[in-house]
Amino acid sequence: MSAISYYTAEGLKKLREELDYLKSVMRPKASADIAEARDKGDLSENAEYDAAKEAQGMLEMRIAKLEEVHSNARLIDETHLDVSKVLVLSNVKIKNQSNGMELKYRLVAESEADLKSGKISVTSPIGKGLLGKKVGDVAEITVPNGVLKFEIMEISRD
Repeated sequence: MSAISYYTAEGLKKLREELDYLKSVMRPKASADIAEARDKGDLSENAEYDAAKEAQGMLEMRIAKLEEVHSNARLIDETHLDVSKVLVLSNVKIKNQSNGMELKYRLVAESEADLKSGKISVTSPIGKGLLGKKVGDVAEITVPNGVLKFEIMEISRD
C-alpha cells in the first residue's frame, strides 16, 4: 500500500499532465519504435529491438508508478488551514539568527519542492523545523553542518 501524498491544485495538474503525456504520446511512440525494429529482421540478433523493448518496459513502469501516486493523491483545501502558524502551503519569511539573512519560502508537499522557485518540502529538515511555529517563534533546526536558528518573521498564504 502506498502512502497518501498531498498536492496543491497546480501540483496535481502537473502530475495529471505528465501521466497523460506518457500515455498518449510516449506509449504510442514506444510501440512504433518496437514495430520499426521488428521490421529490420532477425529478432535474436537485433539490438535495436531489445533496446526498444527495454525502453517500453521502463516507460510502462513509470506510467504504473505515476498512476499509483495519482490514485493516492489528495488535494489540499487551503481554506481550512490555520493562518496563525506554519503549515503546508504557508509562505514563510524567516531570519537566520547567526547572520541576519532573511529568506522566504513556501512549504509544499515533497513532490512539488523546487528550491529555485522558493518551494521547500515539509519533509525537509528546514520544513520540518518550521511546521507549527508562529510569528516570533525561533525554530532550531538540525542540519548536517550543525544547528541553525531561524526566527519566524511573517506567515502568509496566497
